[in-house]
Amino acid sequence: MKVSWPEGRQFAFTFCDDTDFATLGNAKPVYDFLADLGLRTTRLIWLFKGEATDPNIGETCEDAHYLDWLLSLQRRGFEIALHNVAPGSSPRERIVRGLDRFQELFGAPPRIHCNHGGCQDNLYWGDARITGWRRRLYNLYTRGNRKDFCQGHVPGSPFFWGDLSRERISYVRNFTVDRLNVLKFCPMMPYHDAGKPFVNFWFAATSASSPRSFKQNFTIPAIDQLIAEGGLCIAYTHFGAGYFKENRLDEHFKEMIEYIGAQNGWFAPVSEILDFLRQGEDRQTRRISSFALQSLELRWFKDRYGKKIGS
Repeated sequence: MKVSWPEGRQFAFTFCDDTDFATLGNAKPVYDFLADLGLRTTRLIWLFKGEATDPNIGETCEDAHYLDWLLSLQRRGFEIALHNVAPGSSPRERIVRGLDRFQELFGAPPRIHCNHGGCQDNLYWGDARITGWRRRLYNLYTRGNRKDFCQGHVPGSPFFWGDLSRERISYVRNFTVDRLNVLKFCPMMPYHDAGKPFVNFWFAATSASSPRSFKQNFTIPAIDQLIAEGGLCIAYTHFGAGYFKENRLDEHFKEMIEYIGAQNGWFAPVSEILDFLRQGEDRQTRRISSFALQSLELRWFKDRYGKKIGS
């Protein structure tokens, strides 16, 4: 799928940065680098610490210095988005407080949400992210360790917030793949899945969870192919997982992003790009067919075969 990107740009590129492990010390230098290159991307956050006690989990909006930095990122054109309201499972009452707090801090509800692994309030996660008979395949592969665990979409559960998601959140991430042009993997995105009614639209992303996976997927030939295809790369990453350590940026990351930034690309936050692709179309118009959904899920499963499912 080749898109006519804004202002004659040849391709689109952005990051969706998961807040796991992130602190002001290890995240700010990465964003300073992106800003210097003119890249505007999306940053996921937690509102509350909740019951988390692990000091490596990362900082939240309850850390004043970190919150000040997030607000400065927003002023610089970066998007702030949601990674559940806390790193641990949150009941509905905390989710309501978290969504209200997000709007109070950042001036509007989050446009983007990405589930945080291990939270029972996740939306259509674990085996619920797969449909029909493919779910049995998923549970066989994962030995059923995620079966029925996530309940954010289950009415009556203490972790239910699907109605709030439908009211306030535009886009939720599902599948990640080891290829740069996610439109080639999922040309219908952002799409609506009628079987998952509490999510308005779904999107896919490129796996870049760590410097190691970034190095695997991001090479000059792969970037050149993305550009030649006129494609879209939404790189799902964890900048807190070693992209900046020992007072320097990962060298391969730095080299590849400088190369990307020098090309004729559209570098916008995730929701801005997805809005452009959607062109104002509603859920019914963007509804994915059962055949296309089956094909998408099977291609993702094949891509993930032999790897830990969960990203």
